[in-house]
Amino acid sequence: MSKKLTLQLLSENFSIHSMAVSTPIPQKVFDAPIFFIAKTFDEVSIVLPSSFEITSDDVEPDWRALEVVGPLGFSLTGILSNISTVLANEKISIFAISTFDTDYILVKENTVEKAVEALNANQYQVILD
Repeated sequence: MSKKLTLQLLSENFSIHSMAVSTPIPQKVFDAPIFFIAKTFDEVSIVLPSSFEITSDDVEPDWRALEVVGPLGFSLTGILSNISTVLANEKISIFAISTFDTDYILVKENTVEKAVEALNANQYQVILD
């Protein structure tokens, strides 16, 4: 059987921050080499390398990111569903982020090895950064 997709494990350790909608986004976020911001009617979530400390209402540290090597076309279906199913079967929680070109699946640092093994066993190729 051929490999399904290639994922790359990024070397950075990430933290997921939660802030009130009215809280200004700290400039330090925009100085990070990689970051993700999501705003809803109820909250702001910011994901950035743990080396960039910001003040937030809550923080969940120690995440690692698996980048689905892209770009991925919008016509492709089931990418996150299939990957999350593989990881859910191993009882590995995820935090998923999608961009225009690709997807990122964050897993806790203490589950990275198990996640990589499960993905490899299910025909995904995982490149270690």
